[in-house]
Amino acid sequence: MAPAPPLYDLALPVGWREDAAAAAAAGRRERHADGLILVFTLADGLDDEERRLRDAGVEITMPLREEPWGERLFQVTDPSGVIVRFVEWVTRGTQEQAG
Repeated sequence: MAPAPPLYDLALPVGWREDAAAAAAAGRRERHADGLILVFTLADGLDDEERRLRDAGVEITMPLREEPWGERLFQVTDPSGVIVRFVEWVTRGTQEQAG
């Protein structure tokens, strides 16, 4: 059996600009990215990230929720229509401890 590929954590600072369209170069301001979804998987801290974005004035377009299969997620949508989804996976042991 081949060894599993290594897992990597990717840390990205996530900021939000209310004036993103105005800050874009002329000619690019009217472009929209409807249908594009970016998904960021967080190792932990999903609640804190949702709170941080909400406190910064970002509209949460899909409130934090937990799916039966163990996925916790919320999403925001940027001014050009890009959906940004934040996901955290809950293991079975974690679910039993929380319940």
